[in-house]
Amino acid sequence: MFIPSQIEDKTPSSRSDPVRASEEDSIVHLRSLTANSVSAVSTNIFDDRRWDADVRFVQVLVPTGTRDAIIEVITNKNIEYAITDETGTKRHEAIITFPLPTAAVEPVLDQLRAVGIDTDVTTVVIEAETVVSDQFDELDATYTTDSDDTTDGDRIARDELLARANELAPGIGPFVLMTIVSAVVATAGLLLNSPAIVVGSMVIAPLIGPAMSTSVGTVVDDNSLVVRGFKLQVFGGVLAITSAAGFAFLLRTVQIVPLSAPEVFAIGEVSQRLAPDVLSLVIAVGAGAAGAVSLASGVSTALVGVMIAAALVPPTAVVGIGLAWGAPRAVAGSAVLVLVNFIAINLIALISLWQLGYRPQSWFRTSEARSATLTRIAILTVALIILSSALAGFTYSSAQTAAFEEQTHAAVRAELPPEATVVDLTIAYTGFPIRTPQQVTITVGYPATTDPPVVADAIDARIESITPVTPHIGSEIPVIGQDQRQYTKLPDTHTRSATTESRNTHSSRPIIVEVRYIAIERA
Repeated sequence: MFIPSQIEDKTPSSRSDPVRASEEDSIVHLRSLTANSVSAVSTNIFDDRRWDADVRFVQVLVPTGTRDAIIEVITNKNIEYAITDETGTKRHEAIITFPLPTAAVEPVLDQLRAVGIDTDVTTVVIEAETVVSDQFDELDATYTTDSDDTTDGDRIARDELLARANELAPGIGPFVLMTIVSAVVATAGLLLNSPAIVVGSMVIAPLIGPAMSTSVGTVVDDNSLVVRGFKLQVFGGVLAITSAAGFAFLLRTVQIVPLSAPEVFAIGEVSQRLAPDVLSLVIAVGAGAAGAVSLASGVSTALVGVMIAAALVPPTAVVGIGLAWGAPRAVAGSAVLVLVNFIAINLIALISLWQLGYRPQSWFRTSEARSATLTRIAILTVALIILSSALAGFTYSSAQTAAFEEQTHAAVRAELPPEATVVDLTIAYTGFPIRTPQQVTITVGYPATTDPPVVADAIDARIESITPVTPHIGSEIPVIGQDQRQYTKLPDTHTRSATTESRNTHSSRPIIVEVRYIAIERA
């Protein structure tokens, strides 16, 4: 026996309300038994034997008529236990408590349910610090090394997983409040170009719970948990975009942020999320896997929640900003990224939890859960492939534009005389998701004592020859994302005279090249 003496019931059962008396007696028993169990663990703390920190204490109300069967299961497993008579209710005849390694909780409870412990019987699983016992060490080793057991020794039991998933999915009130606050803070951080504020918005975003709830509910065949998690994800995404758009529209209306759409999209924290590439998917994949593993291992999910928010909150806020500035096409890339990240997180979490061995409690529901899991994995995979093609388009477009910008700089430098310098170079693009250069604007500085260099036609011809032949896809959008500016630091003190312009514009040409000249007076 784990606790050698039984605990007798000293609570009077003759009360005016028999039902209430029964409930109170059960609570007294559980509290008393918990105290005695913790006391037993505290003894012999200076023993030389190993302390096992991965321990759970299980307390079960034993239904009348099942006591012998339950004790037989526990003793056959070589588990130390304590048992006390329960006189507060006729439905239960005893309370039994026993320590288990985390890996043993699920298989042992499944065997107890097979002999009479139904899901409606009160079962309490308590996380404990350690157990000092050679017999417990042997039990721990058995469940750690037994290759025939489908339970992974590094994961918590199914019942604990369900409890944690329910805890992570907050009530509607706190969920709405935290989602709105995180979206507003993220919007402010993006417009302020402050990475620290954007990170702060991720910390408070309540997104890990709904994502994990959907996957957990799928693998254990809990449809109510699946529906709840799915609804919270959809509602949270729409709420975040709406909150970000409303806050950004307010800032624009009252002129707190008096910027045009191209100026807003040129902000560093905003522009880097307008044309995401395939690498952006890595964040969501890592977040989904980390979320499932942290949930299943029983460790803190706080930091993983920040990682999931990093994949969802900033691009969601960018979508809201685009809507507020009346440029929804400009933020289409961010919208695609949000959808891709949502799908990837759910898909990877679902695969991870299934691979960790989680299944429904009843064996006859396993086939249903397997069918539902495989169906959802297939649907999510197809959706992810389709949407990821847009990210592949962004990646291809980014490579093309980077090469074009490098060639453009080289072409301009090759045509300028030694005394001239490139003061500014800007490239505007059109199209989605494949972006095509629409206009190149070059500002050339020259000494005020000389005439402007006659290079407009030569530069125009060179840029036309290197312009990609990629067909135009989509409508014209503001100058965003890939704009390239190069400033040349001029020596000595200088001032600028009025600008003269040379426009090389032909409506039938795929690109407009504009060369501007500016006289520079040197001290």
